[in-house]
Amino acid sequence: MSAYKEEIHAACMKTLDRFMTALNEYDAQKMDATMHFPHLRLADGKFKVYEAAGQNPMDLFSRLKEEDDWRYSRWDRRELIQFNERKAHYSLNYIRYRSDDSVIGIYESLYVLTLQNGKWGIQARSSFGP
Repeated sequence: MSAYKEEIHAACMKTLDRFMTALNEYDAQKMDATMHFPHLRLADGKFKVYEAAGQNPMDLFSRLKEEDDWRYSRWDRRELIQFNERKAHYSLNYIRYRSDDSVIGIYESLYVLTLQNGKWGIQARSSFGP
């Protein structure tokens, strides 16, 4: 991996780590801090655009807690598949876990991260999970 690619990959991985930490803390503001807006999300057959911070619907996680006993999620695989100096595409998957640490599901996804004002952030997500 070239030094240039390693630098981009390291910055994006930190962003993805912060996103997952915020998600597991159920902290919408911290999640927003890892995103760029407008933010696009395609999941469960629905396409959503979050125009600004504060629009990330946390009701999804409330529903997951109630219906599936969701407790936390964790990255399983993250692969940088395409990049340039301002955009990176990641093929990844994450695992959702119940409070007893049993697996709810493993979900394949594609995340697009962009560099804006010197900061890498998640611009778009497409997931096969709800």
